[in-house]
Amino acid sequence: QEPLVESGGGSVQAGGSLTLSCVASENYRGYCLGWFRQAPGMEREVVAGLESDGTRGYADSVEGRFNISIDNAKDTLYLEMRDLQLDDTAIYSCAAGANDGDCLWESVYNYWGQGTQVTVSS
Repeated sequence: QEPLVESGGGSVQAGGSLTLSCVASENYRGYCLGWFRQAPGMEREVVAGLESDGTRGYADSVEGRFNISIDNAKDTLYLEMRDLQLDDTAIYSCAAGANDGDCLWESVYNYWGQGTQVTVSS
């Protein structure tokens, strides 16, 4: 069973919105939870992180446009994305981790989903 499964990706025009979901196979309370993305030919980069106390952090490129949230009753992490731009095109993956560090650091994360494609067109 995959530890994390994303859904909600798709194609959208610039300026549009999408909400991604990430269902966890087990309870990751107390862990950092995050969203990452990887564009073609680029390295994976952090998009948003959520600490166990509810503190949220975002990459500068998405601050004010994206929102990370969680429904603990459903063990589901969300990424609401609005005003999508061409540069937001990427495979988006969710992750959970308990290594030392900030929830915006990739090194914190131990468990990864397979990813969901988001394509933004003009």
